Amino acid sequence: MTGAIAAAAAVPTLVLLYFLKLKRQEVLISSTLLWKRAVQDLQVNAPFQRLRRNLLLLLQLLVLAAVLLALARPVLSLGAGPGRRYVLLIDRSASMSATDVGGGSRLEEARRQAGVLIDSLRGPSLLRMDQSGDEAMVLAFDRHARVMCSFTSDKQRLRAALDAVTPTDGPSHLTEAITVARAFAQSAGVDENNRSSAEAARLELFSDGRIADLGQISIQTGELGFHCIGTSSDNVAVVAMQARRSYEKADEVHVFAGLANYGPAEAICDVQLSVEGNVRAVRQVRVPPLRPETETEPSRPGQVSVSFVLVHSGAGVVSVRQLRKDALASDDAAWTVLPPPKKLRALLVTGGNPALESALEACPLAKLDRVTPAQFDQLAAADAGVEYDVVVLDRHAPAKLPRGRYLVFGAPPPDIDVKVLGAMKGQFIIEWRGRHPVLQFVSLEDIYAANAVRMELPRDAAVLAEFGASPAIGLLRRRGSAFLVVGFDVMETNWPFRAGFVMFCYNATAFLGLETGQERQGDLKVGDAITLRSSGPKEARVTRPDGQIEPVSADPSGTFRYPRTDRAGVYRLEVPSSAVEAYAVNVLDEIESHLAPSKEIYLATDVVKAQPAAPQRTNRELWPYLALAALALVCLEWLVYNSKVRL
Repeated sequence: MTGAIAAAAAVPTLVLLYFLKLKRQEVLISSTLLWKRAVQDLQVNAPFQRLRRNLLLLLQLLVLAAVLLALARPVLSLGAGPGRRYVLLIDRSASMSATDVGGGSRLEEARRQAGVLIDSLRGPSLLRMDQSGDEAMVLAFDRHARVMCSFTSDKQRLRAALDAVTPTDGPSHLTEAITVARAFAQSAGVDENNRSSAEAARLELFSDGRIADLGQISIQTGELGFHCIGTSSDNVAVVAMQARRSYEKADEVHVFAGLANYGPAEAICDVQLSVEGNVRAVRQVRVPPLRPETETEPSRPGQVSVSFVLVHSGAGVVSVRQLRKDALASDDAAWTVLPPPKKLRALLVTGGNPALESALEACPLAKLDRVTPAQFDQLAAADAGVEYDVVVLDRHAPAKLPRGRYLVFGAPPPDIDVKVLGAMKGQFIIEWRGRHPVLQFVSLEDIYAANAVRMELPRDAAVLAEFGASPAIGLLRRRGSAFLVVGFDVMETNWPFRAGFVMFCYNATAFLGLETGQERQGDLKVGDAITLRSSGPKEARVTRPDGQIEPVSADPSGTFRYPRTDRAGVYRLEVPSSAVEAYAVNVLDEIESHLAPSKEIYLATDVVKAQPAAPQRTNRELWPYLALAALALVCLEWLVYNSKVRL
C-alpha cells in the first residue's frame, strides 16, 4: 500500500517534468545553424507534443520504480498454501541462562532462532485474494507462562516481544504454557459441526529440554516442533544448603552444603562461606564427575558435602558459593537467613507421659511447663495459652483452642477440619518425607504403632508420614494456628526407644516455634512469594538482589505479599518503623542445574525429537536488493547525464 501511494504521486510528477515548457528570453541571432540542439530543446518543451525517446527519462523511471518497490517491502515467498499460525514458546528458566552457545546465553540463541522464524512468516498474496498470510504469537515461560504478544502478522511487533523476554532463575514447566497457547489459538470461525474450521496452530518450542513436567503433557502428532538449544553440560551447582545453631551453644552455627557436578570430568572447586557479605572461610573440595547412564541405572551427578562451623551470635544472611567458573552462574551460590538465638517456651498438656517429657527436656527450651488436660481447658478458656511458643497436646483434644502452634499426639482437636474415621491396630509407617524440616535426620523405619487414629486430612494439609491406610503425621494451618498432628499415642509404639524420637521433638518444636511462629519463611525457592504480616504501616518497599527497589502494599488483612522473586539472591523487605526482613531465594533445582541439552523430550503421549538444524529463513525480503539496484541506476544516470548521451 505504501509503495502504491508513493508511485501514484511520484511517477506522474517525474513525467510531467519532461512536459514543462521553459521560459526563454528572445535574442536576435544571425543563423540557427549552430543552434540545432536549442531547437530540439524547444520541441521537447513544447506542450502536448509526444515525448521523444530519452535515456535519462528511462533511467529515472527505473530508479523511481526500484525505490517504490523497496518501499513496498516485497517478500520472495518460497512456500505456498494458506496462511498458518505459530505459537513461539520461549523457555526462559534458569538453565537457559547458561553461556555455552557462541559466547552468549541459551536464551539469546533461542530469541535469535525464533527471530529467523518470524522473518520467514509469509505476508498475504497479492495474486490470490483468498490466501491469507502467516501469524504468530510469542509466549515466554518458566514456572508460569506469560503472553508477550498475541497473534499478529506484524513482524516488528513480534520482534519487540522477543526482545522483551528476560531471563529468570525459576524452574521450567510447560503444561501451563501449552494450555495458554491452545486457548489463544482457538479460531473464531466454526463450521457446521461446531468445530474450528482453521488449521490448528503450530507450537514451536525453543528450549534446552530441561523441563520438569514433560510427563504430564499430551499433544497431537505434528503439533509441536522442538528446537534444542545448548551444547555443554559442564556445571557445578550448590544443590543443598542449611545453617543450624548448635544444640548446646547458641552462638555456634553449623553450615552444611551439597555440591553436584554435572560435567564429564572431576571438578576442583573453592567453596566460600560468607556472613552478611563478609568472607569467613574458604575450603577446596573435589567433586566427582557425572556417572553415565547404564542399562540398569540412570545417570547421576557426582556429589560431595561440605560443612563449616562458625561463631555468630546475631542474625544474618549466610551464603555458600563455589568459585569455579562454569556455564551457569545462578546456581553457584545459595543463601539462608540465620535467625538470632532463641530458646522457646513450651507447654506440655499431659496426664502423664515419661517418654515425651524426657524427649522435650532434652530439647534446648527456655521453659517447659506441664499442666493436666483439665488445667489447660481452663487456660484455653482464658486465652492464656498464647504466651507459649509451642503447646504439646498429649492424648488431649480440647474443643476450644487459642491461636498458637500445636504439636498433637493422638486424636486431633475437633475444630481443625481433620476427620477421624475410626481406629486402626498394628500399623507400620511405610513412607515419610525425610527432607521436610520436621523429619530431617529422623528415620521412621520399622516404627510400629499398636493403636492409631485413622485420619482424613484436608486437601491443603501436608502429609509427612503415612501408614498403609491413613496419614500418620500431618501438618496444616487453620485460622492463624499451625498444627503438627501425630495420629497415634507414642506410649503405644516403639518410637520412644529410638534416638530419632528426641530429634523429632527438637525439629517439631523448632519448626513450629521459629518458622511458623514468625509467620514468615526466610528461605524460599525462585518463584515463591514473600509474605509478611504487619499491623502497622500499609506501604513498604522491597530491595531486589540487583539493588532495584520496588514498592509493595499490604492487603486488607495487613499482609505484605511480593511475588516477583524471579532471580536468586537476597531480597530485603523494609517496613517503616520495623526491622528490615531478609529473604533468601535460591535455585536448588537439580533439573535446571543439569545443563546437558535433551535431543528428545518424552511427553505423556509421544516422543518429540529436536529439529536437526536451526531454523532457516524461507521468505526473503527484496527491498535491500532493490535499494542497491536503485543506487546503481542513479550512478548510471549521472554518467549518462555528464557524457551528454542521447538516444
